[in-house]
Amino acid sequence: MAQDSQQSPESRGSRRRRLPVVVVGAGPFGLATAAWLRAGDAPTRVFGEPMETWRAHMPDGMFLKSVPAASSISAPEDGHRFADFRAERGLPPVGDTYPVPVEEFVAYGRWFQERLVPDVERTAVREVRRADGGFAVSLASGEEVAARAVVVATGLVAYANRPAGLAPLAAAGLASHTCDHRDLAVFAGRRVAVVGAGQSALESAALLHEAGAQPVVIARTRALCFGDPPSTDRPAARSWTDRLLKPGSALGPGWSLFAVSRGPAAYRRLPHPARAYFLRTVLGPSGAWWLRDRVDGRFPVLCPRRLVAARHEDGAVRLALAGPAGRRDVLHTDHVLAATGYQVDVERIPVLEPALRTSVRTWPGGAPVLTAGFESSVPGLYFTGLAAAPTFGPLLRFVHGTTFAAPRVAASVAASTSASASASASAADGGGER
Repeated sequence: MAQDSQQSPESRGSRRRRLPVVVVGAGPFGLATAAWLRAGDAPTRVFGEPMETWRAHMPDGMFLKSVPAASSISAPEDGHRFADFRAERGLPPVGDTYPVPVEEFVAYGRWFQERLVPDVERTAVREVRRADGGFAVSLASGEEVAARAVVVATGLVAYANRPAGLAPLAAAGLASHTCDHRDLAVFAGRRVAVVGAGQSALESAALLHEAGAQPVVIARTRALCFGDPPSTDRPAARSWTDRLLKPGSALGPGWSLFAVSRGPAAYRRLPHPARAYFLRTVLGPSGAWWLRDRVDGRFPVLCPRRLVAARHEDGAVRLALAGPAGRRDVLHTDHVLAATGYQVDVERIPVLEPALRTSVRTWPGGAPVLTAGFESSVPGLYFTGLAAAPTFGPLLRFVHGTTFAAPRVAASVAASTSASASASASAADGGGER
């Protein structure tokens, strides 16, 4: 430390420029960011197991809600789309009526990684802290890496929204979150209450039913919602009147989806209450069109119901539910599966040391406030993926969001490096601010 502090501003600036950018996470957003950083000649180290969240925390038999055309990871060069992956495997082209199996998407992500980020380091990051004008990144391997910038792309699991009222049941193994399960067949023959009304809840209930379990969906919505099936396999084949009434977008047809998928940079300029409202209501709780036949009439659905109490009783779970007009119901089940989504909160990111977490300026609720280049209030600390959705909108919840995020993060890191170099040179020449 003492030796480093005696270096000239120019030497410290040069040292900072030579340090790598560290990407924490090797899912779609981490891989896309690394690919774009390297295209700009930024030395980059990527830590994590490729596609781990998708492989270990999504249930077998799941399908993506995104259509194939919106399921590509952003790359700085052609030839790495989902369609290219299928073509290389000798598989035929697919359109909007093809739900993408999670297993196929994981294989695509690994194919992308092998070609563009082949040296992902499969070790976990234990801690990121500020040090020497940059960051120190401690690894599970025992190594400590000095970094000039860190991109947090840690995926969904840390943000799992686990209702506090279910905590005692979870401790007893009687409640869990959907991200805790890869194989829902372990519930075969058991009663499972699924709390939620979105894609995760409805698909999990369908998979439970198909695996021989007895699911019951508890939804706060007045009725379940499903998307409309596409009128054609190819968006370009839609009639002009249909396209005018419901313009196409990566997130689906409709003016609201068109706006949030095409305008995340403008979305960032909205007042926080407006952004929070659109994040909550655009693409609100609903199932994909292809789920309807696997849900309707297959198992009980309680709407609108709100879970008000839960307790362990005689080897099972007793749930108290509130309904319309003061109605009260009691449901007995063997397990509660919370399909309650994810809530971004910097305080829940375990790899960031406590002092670093508290230094990050956040929106109400705990999500990081980000610049147009995805940089937080801590210089050199970037967030991408779901953590960026409260700033840039629903697009960042989906793989297609990599097309917006990755090149901007890379450009922001490059600009920061350039500014640091210019400042160091100016200071060395005696041209600093007076």
